[in-house]
Amino acid sequence: MLKLRIARQSRSLIHHPPSSATATAALSSAADPPIPIPSFSSTNRSVAEPQQSDLAHYFREWFMSRKIPLYDRILEALHAEDADLSRFNLRLSEELVLDVLRYNTKDVLSCLKFFDWAGRQPGFFHTRATFCSIFRVISKANLTNLMLDFLHGYEKYAYNGKQLYYNILVIGYSLAGRCETALAVFGKMRFLGHDLDRVGYNVLLNALVDGGHYDFVESLVLEIKKRGCVDSATHTVMVKSYCKQNQLDQAEEYLRGVMKADNKVKLNRYALSAFLSALCRNKQFERAFVLMEEFKMMGINVMGHVYGAWISELVKVGKMDDALQFFKDKRAVDDYVPDVFHFNMLIYRLLKEDRLEDVYDLLVEMTKRGVVPNDVTMNAVLCFLCKVGMVDVAMRLYNSKEQIGLSVNRMAYNYLIFSLLGEGNVTESYSVLQNSLDQGYFPGERTLSIVADALCRDGKLDKVKELVMFLLQKKLVPRKFSYDKFISAYCRANRVEEGYMLHDMLTGLGQSSRRFAYHSMIEGFSRSDRGDIAARLLIEMQESHYRATRKLYIGVIISLLKMENPDTQFFGLLEMQLARGLCDPSDTYTIFIDGAGHAGRPDLALQIYKEMQKYDIALSLRGGIRLLQCFLKAEKVPSALLLFCELSIRWQRKKMWNAMIVGLCRIKEVNYASELLVNMRKVSMTPSLQCYEELIKVNCYLEKYSDAIDILDDMTRNGRQVSSFIGNVFLLHALKSMSLYDAWVSLSETKNLTNTSWMLGHLVGIFSDSIGGYYLEEDIETLIEQCFETDLYTYNMMLKKFIKKGSNSASILVHRLCEKGYKPNRFTCDIISDGLKRQGREEEAIMWEMHLKETPETFDMNRR
Repeated sequence: MLKLRIARQSRSLIHHPPSSATATAALSSAADPPIPIPSFSSTNRSVAEPQQSDLAHYFREWFMSRKIPLYDRILEALHAEDADLSRFNLRLSEELVLDVLRYNTKDVLSCLKFFDWAGRQPGFFHTRATFCSIFRVISKANLTNLMLDFLHGYEKYAYNGKQLYYNILVIGYSLAGRCETALAVFGKMRFLGHDLDRVGYNVLLNALVDGGHYDFVESLVLEIKKRGCVDSATHTVMVKSYCKQNQLDQAEEYLRGVMKADNKVKLNRYALSAFLSALCRNKQFERAFVLMEEFKMMGINVMGHVYGAWISELVKVGKMDDALQFFKDKRAVDDYVPDVFHFNMLIYRLLKEDRLEDVYDLLVEMTKRGVVPNDVTMNAVLCFLCKVGMVDVAMRLYNSKEQIGLSVNRMAYNYLIFSLLGEGNVTESYSVLQNSLDQGYFPGERTLSIVADALCRDGKLDKVKELVMFLLQKKLVPRKFSYDKFISAYCRANRVEEGYMLHDMLTGLGQSSRRFAYHSMIEGFSRSDRGDIAARLLIEMQESHYRATRKLYIGVIISLLKMENPDTQFFGLLEMQLARGLCDPSDTYTIFIDGAGHAGRPDLALQIYKEMQKYDIALSLRGGIRLLQCFLKAEKVPSALLLFCELSIRWQRKKMWNAMIVGLCRIKEVNYASELLVNMRKVSMTPSLQCYEELIKVNCYLEKYSDAIDILDDMTRNGRQVSSFIGNVFLLHALKSMSLYDAWVSLSETKNLTNTSWMLGHLVGIFSDSIGGYYLEEDIETLIEQCFETDLYTYNMMLKKFIKKGSNSASILVHRLCEKGYKPNRFTCDIISDGLKRQGREEEAIMWEMHLKETPETFDMNRR
């Protein structure tokens, strides 16, 4: 590996190469990796930190083996504005110019600058070889226009007496794919008595084959034969021509004819490999293999390019086992070493198939056999390290990319980004993504989305904004890349203005936000009481043919009614919605009645109702219920009752009756509510559980315990189960007063209570201390479970009852509620602390408070 490097450095340079002893020592030290790669199973992909450093150093040294310091300094100098190469005292020769041009063909501008500089140096004249080299640099970069500009500029300096001038033009236009122009120049030079040399003829012939001009090919071949310019390159192009026309039998006949006529002298490996590849593309693998072995037996050198072509074709059709076995067999028998291109092809396909052991073996083989890596190899190593879980080693190499001359490709960038994300290193993965975009590599929509999602999850919205702004400034708006999720993320983080700014920028680029992004922005502005923007976005969303939900409308209406001139804003939006006619007017009015009710503005709801009556628009059931609730919230009970009577004639719906009863209970109009409950049963409708719960709650609140117990008995008699809410209400009032139990006893003397009512009454007696005796916590818990289903509130009531016994009872109950899957809340701790303090047990109370502070995650502060 290092011998190659030294040999390359010694060409036409001033500096002397290092001694052979130094090179041998360096090569032996780099022959084997410093550590073995660990097992590639998913359970063992970790390497110690010192080993990672050694491995990174090993690969770095291998990558550096391709570097030639002088050429690096020349290219660095060419990057400067005033490229001054005189300080290098270069002894220019054709060989040196060719070496520099081939050193980094990707840096087209530097190659052009060096070519131009060399041509202006005294005593040096560009040759056909140097012109061919710069043409290949330009054509490899697919810069056809640049090539044509170069050639047009060269034509200005025509010297009709110089044959080289026309040769160069023909070669240049041929490599640029301009066969017609090349043929025109060829005709002109023939007219002037000049002729192409062998290289010129072969380059033109190859361009005609590539362009599919097969008629001209035959004519040109005759000219080449007449002038005695036929060589191995000519035969290769002719075989290629037959193969492109799928004339495989003619190609084989041509090959065998050349072998007989020239005694194999003019038959090179390129012609054989071209024919071999054509057979494989036509799925004639057996014929290709037999032919390859036949040529080998005939003494033709099939190593290198022919073997490489065979491996390439096997890899292309996915026959990796056959390709690897062939490589191993030929290595053992013929000491075959593939070139870097075919090593790379094997490695990338193995990486795709996750055959990481085989990849490692090939990398070690490359280092042992002195194969100098190129950019493709180095990127493959990065991908390999990421796949085996050594992303730290990969990042060490990545961070030294300037030093080792690594040009990271899209695939390696993706591997690095995904591996870093897999390790939870979102910031570093974003940094790699940024670098890839700066280098002009677009990693793909999926990669962008995954990184952006990770940034959103981590709350790194500033970096999300940075990424999005970069994409928008570059006008990179991928079709499948959703910016809506970022808008939503900003809104969730209460940075709704930034989300709106992004939405505005996308709109300017002709990109419309999707439904959930509009929802996020509208909800965000509604929460921040920016009803005007929320309303504007609502209209914009509807113009984009997205329907708004009732909840969204209500949020906008509530926020509008918190702004200046709320009534004007409210009715302005209503008129706009009616004018748009997106839904039935009755539904639109209903939504606005609903919104006014939620905003605590029943007066607006009543105005809308009057407007509906004015235009003879019927009120829907939902609108009627919402209007009833508005009347009740405004405590306009007579109006509510009149409306209820009117609506109940039109609809006999249980939902409306339930809403009326619950609404009356909440304004403590218990008599009307009780009467409606009776009437509801008379018309054969079953009241909802919520009706019973609200009636019992308000009766207990008003200390009408007999009525509450009577409602309970009626409910259980009709097959209703006692809910946790009802049970907890009775327990709460039992702890407050003995009057509840007294009412229970009094009612049981005049009425035959149900078993459930009787058991709950017994429980109330125990809680109110009206029934004496000693009861364990487990006994009370069992008794409660026989009456109703327990919840956290129930356990808090039990704590309130048993805290008098001390902290042991409290601990038992807390342990029990945790066993049941509940988490103690703030109310739980307050009950224990206050109970202990009332008994003068300050230290125990402080202990409980400290426990709350030490383990705050155990408590839910919002539940009571």
